[in-house]
Amino acid sequence: MRHAPIATLKIASAVVFLLALLVAVPLLINATGRTDLYYTLTSVALLSIISAGVWITFYIGRINIGQGAYALMGGYVSAILVMNYGMSFWLTLPLAGLFCAAASVLIGLPILRLRGVYFAMVSLVLTEVARLLALALPITNGASGIVSIPLPSRLSLFGLTLIPDFATLANPRLSFYIASVLLMALCFLGLYRLAHSRIGQLCQSLQQNEELASSIGVNIAYLRVVAYALSSFLGGVGGAMFASISQSIYPSSFTVADSVNFMLNCFLGGLGYVLGPMLGTFVLYFGWDLLFQTGEFQLLIFSTALIVLMLVLPNGLLSLALPRKRSL
Repeated sequence: MRHAPIATLKIASAVVFLLALLVAVPLLINATGRTDLYYTLTSVALLSIISAGVWITFYIGRINIGQGAYALMGGYVSAILVMNYGMSFWLTLPLAGLFCAAASVLIGLPILRLRGVYFAMVSLVLTEVARLLALALPITNGASGIVSIPLPSRLSLFGLTLIPDFATLANPRLSFYIASVLLMALCFLGLYRLAHSRIGQLCQSLQQNEELASSIGVNIAYLRVVAYALSSFLGGVGGAMFASISQSIYPSSFTVADSVNFMLNCFLGGLGYVLGPMLGTFVLYFGWDLLFQTGEFQLLIFSTALIVLMLVLPNGLLSLALPRKRSL
């Protein structure tokens, strides 16, 4: 009976937060005339989705520094399907995620047996391999990339327009912002449900002690592959959205540095909290921009601040507000 008010409070907080993002933020941006913030906030939302995928692999005890590979893969899959086969972007969005999930199963079967620094190093190489493949494969158009990708077209169901044609809208940036925020909300709602489900608890047991989990009958190989596939699905969806917003995709669109940043987003926000990737992305993205005025010292100050934060707050920024919670 005591859980009911807490659950209601969480739902109410989530609804208020979502309304603030969908209503208050656009009103504020329109009032200030800073329409460029739409792209900035859209980027933060999408980066948090991709980082959420990395968080899932942390949940099974793996340090994933290869999420940029799946973001790049998802961007190319969506761009190729739209440009070469005339498919609707909204159809390519889940297909990009599914393609990345299928690829991650093939890649994950051998490498998920590795642990610690060994898995981290192999996953780090994946991003560079994806970049080299994008440079070499004819269908990706090499270093020239794929450009002039059309804006998302109308999505209809039984004659009812669910999503308008972005090209006909007065402010496509606002539409991308709303679509990205809704995707982010769906992503973290699913992540919350996963973390509080039986599968989530089993995944957490892998993080704590794989041998013990295996000894009590947990199929650890199956769980590792499923978690990695979910992680890659989110990377592919985020990458596809980025390709559509920028209307282009290049081999350098997602690099090793991006993969490292996705991992840092999770560490900074808090590995033990579902909302950790979201907060970490927000702080890391705007923290870097705020230090732009420091010129050549930007990287030095930024790196030092990150090291100090991780030393002082090893459980992430959310541990300040939720010291006793394992997951939000």
